[in-house]
Amino acid sequence: MKIEYVHEPDDLQCGQAVLAMLLNKDVRQLADELDNHRETTLREMKETLRKGGFIVSDERKQVSRRDELPELCFLSLETPRCWHWSLYHAGVFYDPEHGIMDDFPEAARKYYWEVRLREE
Repeated sequence: MKIEYVHEPDDLQCGQAVLAMLLNKDVRQLADELDNHRETTLREMKETLRKGGFIVSDERKQVSRRDELPELCFLSLETPRCWHWSLYHAGVFYDPEHGIMDDFPEAARKYYWEVRLREE
């Protein structure tokens, strides 16, 4: 899987940006499809990915180090400003606010949900 980085259009659309990266869609189009241009919920994240052909774990797992992460997951991070959605794939963080990174953005608490492509 190849991830094309998407920067969040505004401070409230990190979830839409993560979904756009995974589903290979335009972030504004995705927000229109969701009818949501503000914060996304966990339910929206999971339902949208599942409809898009992904298997998403039901279990939220706490993480502290990068080497604890699965190959592909989306993250919920308690950053200094707010709770924030981010994406991790194959050793790289694709953060809608901070860009492409080698490690987590600054966060007090970090959780993830594993994501896999559904087998055809």
